[in-house]
Amino acid sequence: MRIQVVCVLLVSLCATVLSQPADVYPRYQKFIDQHINRQMRIDRCDAVINGKRISKTNSNECKETNTFIRANLNTVRSVCERGGVPAGNGLTRSLNPFDIVVCTLKNHGGTVPHCRYRGQSRTRYINFACDRGYPVHFDGDIVHLEN
Repeated sequence: MRIQVVCVLLVSLCATVLSQPADVYPRYQKFIDQHINRQMRIDRCDAVINGKRISKTNSNECKETNTFIRANLNTVRSVCERGGVPAGNGLTRSLNPFDIVVCTLKNHGGTVPHCRYRGQSRTRYINFACDRGYPVHFDGDIVHLEN
């Protein structure tokens, strides 16, 4: 029975990976790794960011802020399809707010794995770039919407 379950999960994972355009997959995977964490807590910023070696692009320097979206992947991905609206500059804004944890660097000038963060829990609309229906770059959160 266990082997059957594992086989079904592997087939499902392979189908998901194969259905994504090859040039989008690495960016989508990086987005997932850096920004999706359903169980993220404000007191886990240091452990999660240092454990995943999240840093400034092409650097070992600590990232100033990193936002984790506390939602399942399908909910986040749906923003690219039907749950978001164009926000300018190729970005998409969510139609609904998300529960997020924003980790802000405390020790400026630090390097991975010695980054120290202060976490804050928020509920915000989010902006990100989508490529062929996949989120690939988190651009920020929005406190309120302009009328």
